[in-house]
Amino acid sequence: MKETNNRSLKIFLDEKVKQYNGIDFIKDDPVCIPHLFTKPADIEIAGLFAAVFAWGNRTTIINKSKELMGLMDLSPHDFCLNHSEKELKRLDGFKHRTFNTTDLFYFIEFLRYHYTNHISLEAAFLPKKILHDGRGIVEQSLTHFHNYFFSLEHVPGRTKKHISTPYKGSTCKRLNMYLRWMVRKDKMGVDFGLWKKIKPSELICPIDLHVARVTRRFGLLKRKQIDWQAAVELTGYLKTLDPKDPVKYDFALFGLGVMEKYV
Repeated sequence: MKETNNRSLKIFLDEKVKQYNGIDFIKDDPVCIPHLFTKPADIEIAGLFAAVFAWGNRTTIINKSKELMGLMDLSPHDFCLNHSEKELKRLDGFKHRTFNTTDLFYFIEFLRYHYTNHISLEAAFLPKKILHDGRGIVEQSLTHFHNYFFSLEHVPGRTKKHISTPYKGSTCKRLNMYLRWMVRKDKMGVDFGLWKKIKPSELICPIDLHVARVTRRFGLLKRKQIDWQAAVELTGYLKTLDPKDPVKYDFALFGLGVMEKYV
């Protein structure tokens, strides 16, 4: 019976993936921001800001992300590397919810530092050595990114809340979404598949209150807290449906939870 239920659920969720994983999904989702660009480094930077801003009303997220890209002359990579003090000053006063100018200036400082030394932001997520200590590759990647991101001098204390880490139990929902954008690649045109060092099978499914409600409705999640271990538990189940691309079901769970209010 359990196998039959699993098969039925897979059929249902696969249909929901087909419904939401398509070009029509892009315009109303923060992923539309990196889709404004074709240069890989621009896609990476625009995607990072859009993902970091991605909490609250989606229209506001998109509008604020577009506002920032406009302030960067729609060339975020060139701006982060080559901005003048005068150009940087015009960003003064930018704000999205709790993300303010102090945070923005540190992000730009980090991005300038990183891209001075690396071609792609992918390198920021790659530890020098993956440890076989029970933690998944993405858990180690996100922990490494957090530590590296805040390795510069004079880190504003307030900025640390904008880059989450599994080490502190966070779901890392926005960064897992960002990794989905950068790593997954199919023929549907939503995710970019720019990065090759992390495999789609290693990704962790983004989880928030909406997704958690849906997963509990289907009995996919037993853990009560919505934290990193909940994200790992959910992804473990999704791997039984598709071990090579479990995070494709993010489209189905998001669509059911946010678009259809399926609880």
